[in-house]
Amino acid sequence: MNAFVTRCHWYVKLVRLDKPIGIVLLLWPTLVAIWLASAGKPDWTIVTLFTVGTALMRSAGCAINDYADRDFDKHVKRTAERPITSGKISGKEALAVAGTLAVLSYCLILPLNLLTKELSVVAVIVAGTYPYFKRFFAIPQAYLGIAFGFGIPMAYAAIQNTVPMDAWILLIANIFWAVAYDTEYAMVDRDDDLKIGIKTSAITFGRYDVAAIMFCYAASFALITFVAVKVGLGMGFFIGMAIATACALYHYTLIKDRDRMRCFAAFRHNNWLGAAIFAGVVLDYALK
Repeated sequence: MNAFVTRCHWYVKLVRLDKPIGIVLLLWPTLVAIWLASAGKPDWTIVTLFTVGTALMRSAGCAINDYADRDFDKHVKRTAERPITSGKISGKEALAVAGTLAVLSYCLILPLNLLTKELSVVAVIVAGTYPYFKRFFAIPQAYLGIAFGFGIPMAYAAIQNTVPMDAWILLIANIFWAVAYDTEYAMVDRDDDLKIGIKTSAITFGRYDVAAIMFCYAASFALITFVAVKVGLGMGFFIGMAIATACALYHYTLIKDRDRMRCFAAFRHNNWLGAAIFAGVVLDYALK
């Protein structure tokens, strides 16, 4: 029994269920898309399917990421004890876990339309290839934004059986947001990443990293606001956006001196930023 419990512990570590911040960073933009696509009247079955699917795919992505980075993680203090690189779980096991979770996620959308299923295949490809972009792409966080935001076009497809321009604008907004929060995250590991040759936005932006993060927040907020105004959202949405803007300004106070732990705190605080935007959308529809 003790061996079984220990094994489960390492599987939980592998898929980061002990660190749900990644799940919510995927979930908030997906839920925003569901509410906007349904004009504030979501089908709760779709909400449930996308919520569970988001958790499964994020978990699968973590397993793939750790498999891809197994030879790099040992050189980074923060990741040296991850299950694969520390030898607690084999690479084959990690791939099996990722594959199982991806299949379960796909099974969830079987009742949905063909377009949603087709987009899910693209989502899996993007999520599976993201870890390798760090080898050569100067700003892999932009690709992460696509992976983390693909629930947006999928949500529109599931509800409207089409992917309108609004969905793609929201996806671009999510890319900017992901670059912002994952650059904060990358600032924590910048010294280690320089040593081992990993590409990150924190390295690419250099001394302009803080300015780039704030620009990305502003661009993301502007694009989300454009879509919100376009579909007729008003005061409720702007209350949420004002709180999100306050969160971003708070992040500036945390990252401006580039202290590692304060940068990590800023990254984690993006949960509240995303929650504020979603709450604003829900509030606005509730007030109508």
